[in-house]
Amino acid sequence: VFRFPVLFLDRKDKSNQERTGNRNTRGQYNLPVALNTMDFSPKMFRDIPSLVSYHYKEGNINWPMGIYITLVHVVAVVGLFTVPKCSAETLLWAFVLWPISGFGITVGVHRLWSHRSYEASFVVRLFLMLCNSIANQGSIFHWARDHRVHHKYSETDADPHNATRGFFFAHMGWLYVRKHPDVVKAGRELDFSDLYEDSLVMFQKKLDPWFTLYMCFVMPAQVAAAFWGEEFWNAFFVAGCLRYAVVLHFTWLVNSAAHLYGDHPYDVLSYPAENPIVSFCSVGEGWHNWHHKYPFDYAASEFGISSQFNPSKLFIDMLAAVGLVWGRKRGTAAWAMGKARRDRDRAAGKPLPKAPPRPWEVSESESKKVE
Repeated sequence: VFRFPVLFLDRKDKSNQERTGNRNTRGQYNLPVALNTMDFSPKMFRDIPSLVSYHYKEGNINWPMGIYITLVHVVAVVGLFTVPKCSAETLLWAFVLWPISGFGITVGVHRLWSHRSYEASFVVRLFLMLCNSIANQGSIFHWARDHRVHHKYSETDADPHNATRGFFFAHMGWLYVRKHPDVVKAGRELDFSDLYEDSLVMFQKKLDPWFTLYMCFVMPAQVAAAFWGEEFWNAFFVAGCLRYAVVLHFTWLVNSAAHLYGDHPYDVLSYPAENPIVSFCSVGEGWHNWHHKYPFDYAASEFGISSQFNPSKLFIDMLAAVGLVWGRKRGTAAWAMGKARRDRDRAAGKPLPKAPPRPWEVSESESKKVE
């Protein structure tokens, strides 16, 4: 029997269940209240050993992925201590690989392949596939599959990195445990025919994971050794391993911090928020309240680079200016109508709806009343 804790209070959210087709079956899983209130706080870190113990006893650990993610952080620490040994060129190369690999996620697998928010030529898709391979966050196919499931069933058991289970789970804990059965079921129900029809997506998927591992770790070291004579292993640990771990955490912040902290000007009831710090780290993906309201918008933000840090939008616009990208979709017209409706309601004295308290905003005494 598959048992999987939920890390949040056992509260019945009828509106959320109706919105997601009753996907949120959290009531059938139980965990001590001490672990239910997990959030980004000192208590979160104190609870991690108990959480690991629980998952180990229940047989929920995803051992291959867990070992891999742990090793990534071990070699990243090695890279940190290797930084003083590297030349300035190698350090600059590692820094440049941040936006390059970031664009492979934001411009590529996220806005193009997951949401189809614009269309791109073969040359652009090839470039983005290579950038995505440097990012090494799973194949385009699997990333886009899980992301579409995430949007359709956001903050429910069918969400791969359900933020209601706390910061740590949404950030990286979801990779250490087996997927909830609802996630697996949802992934089998959605249509991914467009991904199967893309030759570049299938090329990368066929070579997964060896091609992405090479592009992420070995290629940066080979470039540094060949062009400016850097010692191979220095570049491997810094431009490869350390840079990779940093970009991983920058991407994970979109799932954790941008789902928990920030403003909600477009959809006051949703968890995703406008978070400028996350946007800086993830080259433009932190304007998350807008993105979840209008996921089809290629900009993933209301405004452009002049008002909101969004180099990913700027890059797409530059490609469009030379005819390599077209069909860019926007959500501004929909927001104009929604904002006008909100203004009419405000003028009529109708207040904005208030979101229910987050699981960790509910005291233990209140949680016992619910139980």
